[in-house]
Amino acid sequence: MLNQVYPNIYCNQLPLPRTTLKWLNSYIIVSPDRNLIIDTGFNNEICREALFNGIKELNLDLSKTDVLMSHIHSDHAALADVLEEKGCTIYAGEKEKDLFEKMRDTSFWPNLNKLITLFGLDTNEITVQYSPGYINRLKSVPKVINPLKENDQLTYGEYVFNVIDLPGHSPGLVGLYEKKHQLCFCSDHILSTITPNITFRDFGHDSIKYFIESLQKVEKLPIKWLFTGHREILGDPKERIKELYVHHEERLKEVLKIMQTGEKTVAETASLMTWSITAKTWETFPKGQKWFACGEAGAHLEYLNNIGKLKRRVTDDVLYYSVR
Repeated sequence: MLNQVYPNIYCNQLPLPRTTLKWLNSYIIVSPDRNLIIDTGFNNEICREALFNGIKELNLDLSKTDVLMSHIHSDHAALADVLEEKGCTIYAGEKEKDLFEKMRDTSFWPNLNKLITLFGLDTNEITVQYSPGYINRLKSVPKVINPLKENDQLTYGEYVFNVIDLPGHSPGLVGLYEKKHQLCFCSDHILSTITPNITFRDFGHDSIKYFIESLQKVEKLPIKWLFTGHREILGDPKERIKELYVHHEERLKEVLKIMQTGEKTVAETASLMTWSITAKTWETFPKGQKWFACGEAGAHLEYLNNIGKLKRRVTDDVLYYSVR
């Protein structure tokens, strides 16, 4: 479904079936010289049809169209190769480009299964193959990904966008800020009614710390409209940012309280946390949701380790945390 959300800016809502996200907000900025598509949707027929219906409705010349993959997640980037084949120029943040390049290796997805073992989940029950990101992944990484860094400029008609690095939800997520009109495209960094998934990635990568720092960066910008990656578009996001600060403060307190009862794996910690999900017990959690829950639990545990509240050890490839 295509809607104009600002002069010469359109939101193309791409359905994301069998996910809690419901749809992706793919944005299209049109101008006489060049156009920009921000994010592409899953690699499946439903997303493909909705994406190209919007392109057709706006009569876009894809040879004069750029595509920004805001980050590596499949719901945002998995049709980029299709658009490149049709003549589009592909962009991504510098750090995220490095991740896309690693995706060319056939070991990229299987290597993610190591996290399942590290979290203490049952690998006979859960593998990365259950993830919607894997099921709807890129068929092939775009041949040429043009890297973007902080403060690079992209111009489309009357809009002059500055690239802003917003790590947290992913290591190299980038947004766009238009100073004159006070517009910000933030992808999944800030969402209106759901909290972005902030996940454990590796030791030494503090996802929560990066996410909070990125919130502080956006908080300083004068913004009239915040164009989000999912659900509703926001006006001035300052109140929503405050809510996200409180959410993660409460999460950290909850995790620290759970850890007072003794050493635990990431999965054991996640099973004791509160979740906004219809499943009543950890045993009835959907497999994909267990993966996401453990990623979020791990990110908060690692943050608490980094600030000296917890300590960790790895035994037989399983990660354990305990109070210092």
